[in-house]
Amino acid sequence: MVRRTLLLALLSLALTSTAWAQAEVCLECHLKITPGIVHDWQSSKHFQNDVNCTTCHGNAHTSATDVDQVEIPTPETCEGCHEDQVEQFMKGKHAQAWTVMKAMPTIHWQPQALIDGMKGCGACHKIGIKSEEEIKQLKAEGVGFGLASCDACHTLHTFSAEEARQPEACRICHMGFDHPQWEMYSGSKHGVRHSLKRAGVLPETAAAPTCQTCHMQEGNHEVRTAWGFLALRLPMPEDAAWAADRATILQALGVLDPEGNPTARLDAVKAVDLARLDQAYWQAERDKMLATCSECHSENFAKAELEKGDSMIRQADKLMAEAIRVVAGLYQDGILEPPNDYEYEFPDLLTFHDAPTVIEQTLFVMYLEHRMRTFQGTFHANPDYALWYGWSAMNRDLTEIKERAAELRERHGG
Repeated sequence: MVRRTLLLALLSLALTSTAWAQAEVCLECHLKITPGIVHDWQSSKHFQNDVNCTTCHGNAHTSATDVDQVEIPTPETCEGCHEDQVEQFMKGKHAQAWTVMKAMPTIHWQPQALIDGMKGCGACHKIGIKSEEEIKQLKAEGVGFGLASCDACHTLHTFSAEEARQPEACRICHMGFDHPQWEMYSGSKHGVRHSLKRAGVLPETAAAPTCQTCHMQEGNHEVRTAWGFLALRLPMPEDAAWAADRATILQALGVLDPEGNPTARLDAVKAVDLARLDQAYWQAERDKMLATCSECHSENFAKAELEKGDSMIRQADKLMAEAIRVVAGLYQDGILEPPNDYEYEFPDLLTFHDAPTVIEQTLFVMYLEHRMRTFQGTFHANPDYALWYGWSAMNRDLTEIKERAAELRERHGG
């Protein structure tokens, strides 16, 4: 037994020595052509734990003539050492980001550099899992990088856990038009206290939640919220008016048909976990959030604050549904052409800026920018976003949509 153990140890040492010999070959070249990569790796935990170039990139690439043989790591590569984190990630919404982007009805109309070239939507949605076929196609198109998923938060080649724990790691994607969580968080009491704590104004013991505190409890890589990204869920609420409003929004998303029956898009929503589709699922995530909030606040306070967010979703849905019905009425009366290849007399909110008329584009902005800000601003404790960038903007959108609809009807002859 002792002899076998010794032999295994010697074999391991020999393999390690071989791997490091190969790494030395990599260093000799890359210290000259990409020194930043080498320095990042040398400062990493990987370097300290004998994880070298060949571990992640294979050993087929040995010179400038075979660069195409470099293996680009994927979550499966990371899984060898980080099994729990990869398993959690694969269950979460981030893993579906690439699939969601590719499922958008007019995504193929966009410039290639923005999507597969990852200079627009693709730059954030690249965190999602890609099939082997998709990876082959991307490589064939000259997109050999940005396929790893894990490096979206743990920048290669440092792959720092400490970096990924900072709220700025989320800022790269969670900012701007339809999901300005960074702006909301950094201007909220939570974000301000975190800034003051960093600056030394507040002590190290001060409560200062980050994005990860609330959305990655105990480091869980699923990264979930109770309502889901779009704040739409099943079952329908008991309140009949709210249920009707939510149904209208789901119809404009193509998830329900005009009679309220599920469509093929609902299956797509289920497949990518974009919404909470039963009460138990929603409640489980709500309970996790309550437990997190209750570490700093009383449970009563936490419940009341989250219920305010629920209430604002209801109020936002009322405005949104009214606006959708106005535009749907224009289709039904033959004043506007329904969206191409869309079988229902409802606007398709997922066409985004590709909607053909100004009134339809105003509707999409109302949904994806201002409705999102109304409820997200409330949940992120940012009053300015909830009111002025959200609720107030939705009211202005509705006024504009009604006025434009009246003009279109008059132009059409009543």
